[in-house]
Amino acid sequence: MEAEAISLEEKKVRPVVDHVNDLLANYHIHYQKIRGCHWNVKGRQFFTLHVKFEELYTVALTTIDELAERILTLGKPPFSTFNDYITTARIKEVQTIGMNDNDMVKALVDDMAILIELEREILDVTAEAEDDGTNDMVNGFMQYLEKNTWMLRSFLNQD
Repeated sequence: MEAEAISLEEKKVRPVVDHVNDLLANYHIHYQKIRGCHWNVKGRQFFTLHVKFEELYTVALTTIDELAERILTLGKPPFSTFNDYITTARIKEVQTIGMNDNDMVKALVDDMAILIELEREILDVTAEAEDDGTNDMVNGFMQYLEKNTWMLRSFLNQD
């Protein structure tokens, strides 16, 4: 019903909601991993990475809220338990205590690759559902991740 209120067919939007809920779960695990990196980073790159990790988790938190609100706009409830996040997400938790700074950055780059892949899938699903609002929102998230993947890979001196 709610999807129809914004001129979308509920039947077409159902796969969009499922995919966005999956993305939401992955972002929650990614967010907590970034927080762990922020809290536990040590070494020569402390000041650089501590600030960057704070930027990343702040953006991730805003993204989580926008995803949940979009799911509600489409007329469905967003995942809201850690059990939902852990059992649904492809991104896995890691222990950041004792992890070195390069491994932290590599873990976040790996997460971002998964998030970008999920976002590309959503772009296909939203195009099929004629859901330009979700498509535009997710495209913005993807662009941010693509840029930050490049930056973090450059930090690691990877090709």
